[in-house]
Amino acid sequence: MRTMNAMVLTARRQPLQRQSLPVRAPGPDEILVRVHACGVCRTDLHVVDGDLSAGKLPIIPGHELVGRVVERGIHATEYRVGDRIGVPWLGYTCGTCAYCAAGRENLCDNARFTGYDIDGGYAEYAVVNQRYCFALPEQYDDAAAAPLLCAGLIGYRSLAMAGDGRRVGLYGFGAAAHIVVQVAVFQGREIYAFTKHGDLEGQAFARRLGAIWAGDSDSAPPVQLDAAILFAPVGALVVAALRASRKGATIVCAGIHMSAIPSFAYELLWGERTLRSVANLTRRDGVEFLRLAPQVPVRTTVESFALADANVALDRLRDGRITGAAVLVP
Repeated sequence: MRTMNAMVLTARRQPLQRQSLPVRAPGPDEILVRVHACGVCRTDLHVVDGDLSAGKLPIIPGHELVGRVVERGIHATEYRVGDRIGVPWLGYTCGTCAYCAAGRENLCDNARFTGYDIDGGYAEYAVVNQRYCFALPEQYDDAAAAPLLCAGLIGYRSLAMAGDGRRVGLYGFGAAAHIVVQVAVFQGREIYAFTKHGDLEGQAFARRLGAIWAGDSDSAPPVQLDAAILFAPVGALVVAALRASRKGATIVCAGIHMSAIPSFAYELLWGERTLRSVANLTRRDGVEFLRLAPQVPVRTTVESFALADANVALDRLRDGRITGAAVLVP
């Protein structure tokens, strides 16, 4: 029986364990992928740290995986053996509910997610549903492509949800923001980047990528914002973003988890400001964004780690010591 190395979460709030596991054969609609790279996402932290606790245990985390098809199920004809594919957070939907029928599969009540309900990419192999994979632009090598599959996709969906506002604030300048700033500048928008207090390196990074202003998250920008996207999972930033935004602005909460939002005066919301969240992604998001990324062109900044160093990568992400995105390379 073929075996693989994997980093496994066996209990919340505990380090991942390195294990040797059997490689599962793909089912009828599944494909077996040899993992070449897997991004380390803040959602992985929420899973490991217990902020998201409904998924299965034990679980192999990771939902920004890039690899090549090595085996196909009997009905898996979407890709050929040897094809390079990307696998995102959304790993399955029912296809029949009202949300799926309306093209809002990201809201499917029966959805399952890679690295949460389905074993993910912190391993040498992964078995995935053929319907929830993407062909990847040839311009990106494996490690550079990995962050596109969640940081890029969620950033792209969030920017679309923000509307067509010209002056956009990004709260939290991590993996997603470092991609979406490039897309926004390509679209002709002005980006105002907000980082944790005193993060001068992060602010300089944002300006290098095209932000016209960067400052601490509690600072007032030099202009009123038309829209703001919150990538940092800090509820208090909702109030800060409302305060920094003009009437009619849209505030988008892009994370899957956020700390409690403190109470605030209705005056901050009044003036037809809109507060909304982004939930997951659709396959259409993936097709559109992966077509757009080479046109910008989006360039990802990545720091690579060995698979066995997954806990190191998670610790550094938790402490805010990653510039751009962390990627595991088995």
